[in-house]
Amino acid sequence: MIEPVARDSLTRIVYNNLRVALMEGRFWPGHRFKIRDLAASMHVSETPIREALMQLVRARALELIDGRSIIVAHMSLPQYLELRQIRLFLEGLAAESATPKIGEKGIAQMTALHDELALAEEEGRWSDAVRANWRFHHRLYEAAEMPELLAILDDIWMRNGPLLNYHYPHARPTYPGPHEHLRILERLQQRDAAGVREAVQTDMIQGGLKLVELLKAGGDTRNMSREGGAQPPSRSRASR
Repeated sequence: MIEPVARDSLTRIVYNNLRVALMEGRFWPGHRFKIRDLAASMHVSETPIREALMQLVRARALELIDGRSIIVAHMSLPQYLELRQIRLFLEGLAAESATPKIGEKGIAQMTALHDELALAEEEGRWSDAVRANWRFHHRLYEAAEMPELLAILDDIWMRNGPLLNYHYPHARPTYPGPHEHLRILERLQQRDAAGVREAVQTDMIQGGLKLVELLKAGGDTRNMSREGGAQPPSRSRASR
């Protein structure tokens, strides 16, 4: 006899699905979750949805507004810069540790993901570009075979993923030379661990320069439109 699925198992499944969706940037900062609609789309009752959302609130990926509405957490410039400082160290560590361990198949997968990113940017498929970027980095970091470190990075990316939607269309990552992903791939082929660490960190800083400028102008994602500009103070993104 097959045992029924426990409620905590459903909650865990919902939580993990939403967690990945946040890391992939499928939701914008300020997106308001409707529990009934989410339950219908995931074919579960409202209880595991509500429990999973509250877990994400405790993880600071979501915000509870007035004790009722649950939205994707907004982010300010100081928060972004602090998280970036942490990421520079931890993602650099993961990249350096992954370099001697990742196989040719893993490098090929990363190459395909970068090509997917470049094509999505060229065709204006912005959400696909955000998702491909996350998958590129995640494939590298999981190769480090450090599950505790990966769990910490996933928590940070869960908070950072929605923000990356603001890269497009007006804050698209740019670099002085070729795309920094290409240097990451080149250093991986050379098994240059220090070089991979440096390339990942440079990608983070150079690729995010325009995003920093947007945050400087708006101060907070609450004051930014999806087109990348400042929006009128009277308009609340949480009400969307």
